[in-house]
Amino acid sequence: MRAQNSTEMLLRSLCLPTMARRHEELSQKAQQESWDYTRYLHNLCEVELTERAGRSVQRRLKLSGLPEGKTLDSLDQEQLPLKVRRQLAQLLEGAFVERADNILAFGLPGRGKTHLLCALARELLIHKDRRILFTTAFHLVQRMLAAKRDLALEPLFRKLDRFDIIVLDDIGYVQQDRAEMEVLFTFLSERYERRSLMITSNLVFSEWDKIFKDPMTTAAAIDRLVHHSVILELDGESYRARQARKRQKDA
Repeated sequence: MRAQNSTEMLLRSLCLPTMARRHEELSQKAQQESWDYTRYLHNLCEVELTERAGRSVQRRLKLSGLPEGKTLDSLDQEQLPLKVRRQLAQLLEGAFVERADNILAFGLPGRGKTHLLCALARELLIHKDRRILFTTAFHLVQRMLAAKRDLALEPLFRKLDRFDIIVLDDIGYVQQDRAEMEVLFTFLSERYERRSLMITSNLVFSEWDKIFKDPMTTAAAIDRLVHHSVILELDGESYRARQARKRQKDA
């Protein structure tokens, strides 16, 4: 017992809590199944790494701000346009992140844009170890304005640059004054060809002058986003309308 306690203390001092907790259990299994030392050590290291990876995923999920429930399992892929389903299958491989490509999802309210991009981002976080941040366009713009007032915009951009993907939701709802338009444009320019953005919008590009006001700024913003991008067009009936009809039918 003293030796076991000593081993546990040594493992904890080496910051190996899972090995410390499970070394005795695996030692007994090794004896029962006649493992050699190499196999025992391999299994002990494996359980430590597996649990450590799980903790890392949970930390990154918490940091991401991704909405609960908007997962790939809860996404009704049969309701997506066929082209979008095919695009999604490719995007889940994650190669677009290496190229710093953007994902732009367009459609009227209720078409599942946010759910689709959040599900994709969550899968990339879990299975491709990507660092994700989800934010509404309005919230990010207000955060950047506050940083600009405090002369801290550059440090904020450096902090945002740590994320492989930023999911910018509802860019069409941001009706900027000049200061808001300028920080949003600066942010898009900072990410250009270096980090990926996922953006949802109810406005097609021809209506983006409502966001950026100035025609030249609008054209420049669109040009940067589209240069390296995948465009997902979600048309058809509102997802929320279908859900409401289904609830009425089941009632």
